[in-house]
Amino acid sequence: MHTLKVRGIFFVAAMAFIAPAGVSAEEGTFLDLGPIVVSKAKIHLAHSYSLINGVSWPEHASLSEALAAFPLDLQSRSPKGDIQTDFSLRGSTFQGVLILVDGQRINDPQTAHHNSDIPLTKEDIERIEVIPGAGSSLFGPDAIGGAINIVTKKPTRNRAVFEVRGGRYQSDGQLFSISGKKDALGGRFSLERQESDGFRYDTGFRKVTASGSVSLDIPEGAFTLESGYQAKEFGAFDFYTPGKGFPSKERTETYLLNTGFSVTRGDILIKPNFLWRSHFDTFLLDESGLKSSLRNRHRSDVYTPGIYFKKEAGFLGSVGCGLEYGDEHISSSNLGNHARSHRSVFLDESKDATGRLSLGLSARFDDYDGFNRMCTGSLNAKYALTKDAGLVLGIQRSIRVPSFTELYYNDPTTSGDPGLSAEKALTYQLGFERKEKKLAYGLTFFLRREDDFIDWVKLDATQAQWTVRNITEADVYGIENYLKWDISRRIRLDSNYTYINRKIYGQGYSYKYGPSATPHLVNTSLCFDLPAGVQRIWLTYKKKPRRRGWLLVNASFIYNLPLKHAGDKKAELFCQVTNILNAEYQDIEGIPEPGRWVEGGLRFEW
Repeated sequence: MHTLKVRGIFFVAAMAFIAPAGVSAEEGTFLDLGPIVVSKAKIHLAHSYSLINGVSWPEHASLSEALAAFPLDLQSRSPKGDIQTDFSLRGSTFQGVLILVDGQRINDPQTAHHNSDIPLTKEDIERIEVIPGAGSSLFGPDAIGGAINIVTKKPTRNRAVFEVRGGRYQSDGQLFSISGKKDALGGRFSLERQESDGFRYDTGFRKVTASGSVSLDIPEGAFTLESGYQAKEFGAFDFYTPGKGFPSKERTETYLLNTGFSVTRGDILIKPNFLWRSHFDTFLLDESGLKSSLRNRHRSDVYTPGIYFKKEAGFLGSVGCGLEYGDEHISSSNLGNHARSHRSVFLDESKDATGRLSLGLSARFDDYDGFNRMCTGSLNAKYALTKDAGLVLGIQRSIRVPSFTELYYNDPTTSGDPGLSAEKALTYQLGFERKEKKLAYGLTFFLRREDDFIDWVKLDATQAQWTVRNITEADVYGIENYLKWDISRRIRLDSNYTYINRKIYGQGYSYKYGPSATPHLVNTSLCFDLPAGVQRIWLTYKKKPRRRGWLLVNASFIYNLPLKHAGDKKAELFCQVTNILNAEYQDIEGIPEPGRWVEGGLRFEW
């Protein structure tokens, strides 16, 4: 543990040194590079969901709280989702969502339970994109239900932020972020701390996040370097053994380095990149030592260099080609030491075929060690019925390679299988969209056929261990719709609803995750821009299989403090209340969630 602390301190110090390099006391001139995101996004002709920080992003919300605005099933094990949250999209298991930062995959190869360990603060994020279904497979394996892409901010001006908050259950937090731009050089550094005693026994937590960014304008392009560090320590009472009564403890540390160039020469775009993610996990099943002495230590590393080319090719439209190499390692007291690599090549094309018809095509070839060579891809089309309305069609084939936990984990309650095959899925979707000046809405129907999908099962209730298996077949179908309405100059409504039906064709197993897809999910937000500040009310309704549904009502209010000679300076008082009705609910059956939680604080920007 001491070694990890030294590494963390060194990593944070390095970020603090490099990030402010672009910060100057003078304004200087600057060029807004815009978000640097993989250029193949245009092929996602079907609707994708997006939150932009400062526009529709819930004020003072954390990353997990902001994601609650999407048609995304957040399955939390901890207070307010700040510590550990699983993601499910369109009825996928928590393993079936691809997580990206600036278009680069960061999924944890040990287990997707760690996919929410993202070493970024809210001040580092420009926007979040959720890409459900057809089109997301281009980014690589794991996009069974879709992908979440987090686009980071690129420094464009001098700015500093300080925020302090506190609330119920002895919760408190501080955030500081500074960024700037001087001529061609930009930089940003952010540091955040959060802590709480927890809302019940063994649910307290501490979290520290630090991130740094450097951007450099170069002739005909840009260079970026993003780095992040995050440490979490938390009580994990029955996190993985609901109902067993284990007072568990867990500590994780995450390091992230993502760097790349973007160069345009004439009609050719060239984007080399490199990503490294390292994750440390220490888990103690029974802190008291009365029931178990199991302690697991894991370290996983992912290295992903790649390069992407794109060219405007006349009749063929916009054509892209990419090469990627990935290396995954794990060193574990339980899983053992393992390594695997993959080699990938992918193509994408987008073209306006006629004045009304746009087409998008992608194809990807992955060669994973220990698995058969796999081909995936998608076909998307959008047809404009009028200038404001259109039909969208998408077909996608996607895959998922088993995690190291699914392959090798073994304890008294869980047993992995090194002989697992990769999951395969085929998705069809058809939708309608209409966008007017103040109103946008859409409706999408989708069907997904899953083959060899992976789940933990028991043959009967008396079986001691959950064992992992490839299940022959499952069908998932459903409906998504969304509504965005600027009711007036000061009132905005955002709402979405998802219906899911998941049918598994198996051998009469009891499933740990398979039947947990949420049949009904509603997210609605109403925002009032008042003269003194912003008032937001948002509601979430969930209905799980064989369980009663529950409604969460949340609200926040921001009061703008008057400042003399304010200029670009801003001061705010804010208050946020989650679960106002004090509803009793469990995102994951057997793990209670907190009741009413009140927090308030003060924020300065200058």
